[in-house]
Amino acid sequence: MYSSSLADAPLVREPVHAPVAHLIRGGIVEGIHYGSVVVLGAEGEVQLQIGDIEAAFYPRSALKPVQAVAMVRAGLPLDGELLSLTAASHSGEERHLAGARRILELAGLTEDHLRNVPDLPFDPVVRDAWVREGRLPSRLAQNCSGKHAAMLYTCMLNGWSLEDYLDPGHPLQQAIAEIVEDLTGQRIAGVTVDGCGAPLFSLSLHGLARAAARIATAAPGTPEARVADAMREHAEMASGSGRDVAALMRAVPGLLTKDGFEGVQVAALPDGRAVAVKIADGANRARVPVAAAALARAGVDPGLLTEFAGEPLLGGGREVGRVRPVRALDPVPSVASA
Repeated sequence: MYSSSLADAPLVREPVHAPVAHLIRGGIVEGIHYGSVVVLGAEGEVQLQIGDIEAAFYPRSALKPVQAVAMVRAGLPLDGELLSLTAASHSGEERHLAGARRILELAGLTEDHLRNVPDLPFDPVVRDAWVREGRLPSRLAQNCSGKHAAMLYTCMLNGWSLEDYLDPGHPLQQAIAEIVEDLTGQRIAGVTVDGCGAPLFSLSLHGLARAAARIATAAPGTPEARVADAMREHAEMASGSGRDVAALMRAVPGLLTKDGFEGVQVAALPDGRAVAVKIADGANRARVPVAAAALARAGVDPGLLTEFAGEPLLGGGREVGRVRPVRALDPVPSVASA
């Protein structure tokens, strides 16, 4: 299905994005969200592309499942909730903090060993409660703490240094980079620093979709399958209560999906169908309906996706419009349903 040879790194250029969603108010297009979308078939073929799916871009946290696979390949023994948390952009709920603490405990470490940036919880409700209680930003509350705790655990198991585990030249980050290239099927275009402080690898939207498909279709017991199973079975640990990522995985049987800051979403089904979305302006209000429309275009039953059609636009307290994906993302009737 997927070639083992690596393609060249995607070109670093200004992406040629295209309209992917219209903001409709009162029957008139009030605004346009630009971006790029790729839909892959079960054999890895491109069934639909909108915009620029081959330019180098930053997948942000949508790459976390790949990073988790790399850590499992390097010996990380986690499964279930804790492995799902390893691939999470969590909401900062108590179960997320407790899970990150547990990973650190398994490594014989504490929160003081984390090198991610201190932050308040990601979920607005949890964050507001945190502030009312007078709690300060912490590394544990930051939404990437599960990944960082797992990184430290992986380092402990391999005898790698802890203080510099975020350095791109560190053995851990070199191992992750190798798996990023393996699963995406292409060379990394460049490396920068993500919001949490970890190295962030640049690849193409097409490569991100390929990686998700490979994880979702992996043979049982492999590191890829362990990560996919953990995220699907413990969707709230991979995101949080009320988050669209968890809701999507509950709504669509077998779906693996992950979001990322700046309007990124990737999703894959057990048969290899996959989609990846980048909203040019980073708007979440477009990310969710466009990702859902791309899944419907890939053959997922649209009836499973109705709750992801986007929030209504209000005028005077009543609905007067909504964000609508472009017509190119309409389902194709002949494609088999999920």
